[in-house]
Order: sequence, then structure tokens, then C-alpha cells
Amino acid sequence: MEKLKRAVEEFNRLHGSEAQAEIIDVKNDEVIIEFKGSFCRTCGLFDYFEDIKWEAIEFGLHVESVEILESEEDFEKGRYVVKYKIHAKETIE
Repeated sequence: MEKLKRAVEEFNRLHGSEAQAEIIDVKNDEVIIEFKGSFCRTCGLFDYFEDIKWEAIEFGLHVESVEILESEEDFEKGRYVVKYKIHAKETIE
């Protein structure tokens, strides 16, 4: 769980002006992360969800986004809840 927290903290540090991530739930090999923010529309929304994967790799954790569970979009900001799968060797308890 510590590696995942550090990955989210690093994501927030790097993307703080556009998006913030928060861990909502962790169960066995699944993680639910909520993203909120204005998001840079020209960058590609899904890039934000993938960036968590790259931040996690930096801390030795391998996760893969599998599904957007919720999405809310407003004119200037949005909220997305994304489910990630933790690779078999990396379960978090």
C-alpha cells in the first residue's frame, strides 16, 4: 500500500494544477482511484489514467487501468473513478 500511496503523491505533485488523484479502495489485486480536476483536454484524458501506471512503476509497483467506473464532466472540470488491476506478484493488503 505504501508504494501505491507514494505513486499517487508523485502524480499529484506533477499534475496538481490539472488533476488530483485519491485512492478510494484497495482489495486484493484491485485499486479504485478517483481523479478530479480541470484536465488538459489537448493532452488526452486517458493519459492521466495511464500516468498513474508510470508513477507506480517508479516505485516498483505494476498496475494497469481496466475500467472507468464513474465519470462526471462539467464545462471546466471533471471527476473520474478508475479501477486498476495490480499484477499478480504485487498484491496489496
